[in-house]
Amino acid sequence: MDPLGAPSQFVDVDTLPSWGDSCEDELNASDTATETDTIRSPFLFNKTINGKVILWKGDVALLNCTAIVNTSNENLTDKNPVSESIFMLAGPDLKEELQKLKGCRTGEAKLTKGFHLAARFIIHTVGPKYKSRYRTAAESSLYSCYRNVLQLAKEQSMSSVGFCVINSAKRGYPLEDATHIALRTVRRFLEIHGETIEKVVFAVSELEEATYQKLLPLYFPRSLKEEGRSLPYLPADIGNAEGEPVVPERQIRISEKPGAPEDDQEEEEEGLGADLSFIGSHAFARMEGDIDKQRRLILQGQLSEAALQKQHQRNYNRWLCQARSEDLSDIASLKALYQTGVDNCGRTVMVVVGRNIPVTLIDMDKVSTWFFTTFSVSGLKDKVHHVDSLHQLFSAISPEQIDFPPFVLEYDARENGPYYTSYPPSPDL
Repeated sequence: MDPLGAPSQFVDVDTLPSWGDSCEDELNASDTATETDTIRSPFLFNKTINGKVILWKGDVALLNCTAIVNTSNENLTDKNPVSESIFMLAGPDLKEELQKLKGCRTGEAKLTKGFHLAARFIIHTVGPKYKSRYRTAAESSLYSCYRNVLQLAKEQSMSSVGFCVINSAKRGYPLEDATHIALRTVRRFLEIHGETIEKVVFAVSELEEATYQKLLPLYFPRSLKEEGRSLPYLPADIGNAEGEPVVPERQIRISEKPGAPEDDQEEEEEGLGADLSFIGSHAFARMEGDIDKQRRLILQGQLSEAALQKQHQRNYNRWLCQARSEDLSDIASLKALYQTGVDNCGRTVMVVVGRNIPVTLIDMDKVSTWFFTTFSVSGLKDKVHHVDSLHQLFSAISPEQIDFPPFVLEYDARENGPYYTSYPPSPDL
């Protein structure tokens, strides 16, 4: 407690102006000049997000918020200006609690109480040591620092977080490069989880303030005009949807049709007529031969009929085992696919009711892909027949052997006349 009513040295974050409030009148004066621009920044002008961000020149240890961030080393014993100020104000209890944490890995975040600080909690994180030849690793680790701090704040329902500049000068990370990662990571987090946090404060020193002032408009434009003006200055790598650095060499490349020659259009078209049901099968898991090689032989017409038959049977058994092991009662309750009677040759009849498929709850792109690949498979497409009326269908399947939803019977009666009404109705109708 401050003696004799002296003013507190701590600063309440609610009294600090947000980034969105700074120079607002000046920025909005000619804002309409860019409203018709078609090219927008990947970091759009967002007044709500800007209202959550604060740039403040001062000691992070003095902030009165839910949690502040301490940048340290792996043993959590680093002596840098940020850590020393936090330790001094928090008191000796902080050192005792840190010993229980048994260190912290680079990129991770760990939580302690704030003790004598105005902040209730301290989130400790370890920034990477920077070397130009290991730049990619350093970028990923620094991203993890900011992301893990924010994630921990979200999990603990913290309303406000005060960030120091995590990349300490001792660790050699270029300030401007690090600031890009810090700002875009916070921006992306607020876009996705903004409802969970009210204030994010960037507490900077006098040397760091100019860099933050220069780069904040790129990721938190305060007007449409500032958004357009900042667009050319964004770096080539702005990260993925969460701000994480993207390394093209590490991206997984998935071929649409493994084994098919990519430069031969005719062979690609012929591939639609091949059996695609086992794409994605794991050859090693079943100790089989090379599945891709088998498929290539199929596409080239070099696999024997016996081998094809064996492959079909293997796929059938695999899917049958999977179906028996899963609870499909919720699917059955839709009445979108069900078994009914038998046809005139004694074969089982299956009914698919497209109207009962919950199109708003499933990926229709996948359904379309399944439909076209399934019904273009060689042999199956020749067995698909279209009928104009139920009368044609009843020439192959007795009406007593097939259950239709009422709307199907009503539609056919309306279109083709009630010529089959002499048959007894289905028990379900």
